[in-house]
Amino acid sequence: MKKIIVLAMAVVMTLAFATLGFSLKKDVEFKTVGDEGKVTFSHENHTEKKGMKCNECHPKLFKMKKGDDVVTMAAMKEGKFCGACHDGKKAFDANAADSCAKCHTK
Repeated sequence: MKKIIVLAMAVVMTLAFATLGFSLKKDVEFKTVGDEGKVTFSHENHTEKKGMKCNECHPKLFKMKKGDDVVTMAAMKEGKFCGACHDGKKAFDANAADSCAKCHTK
């Protein structure tokens, strides 16, 4: 009987994590304050195309609940949020003048 319960729990946990993985393929849209245009973050681009794992960003750089993070360019210049990787070394420099259009769309 114990083996059946353990097996059932394993199946439930596997399905739960599989469902979570599918939901993370959604894009996340960040609205901006000025006229520079919104930023759309692609989970698919970062996880499937770049091979990153969820725990590389969550929860140390971004909280899991939508709206909990206030992302600013000033914070990114300090190496927070996207700026932790987009510093010109690991990934393109988000603070470089010629990088604006890579994230911001009008």
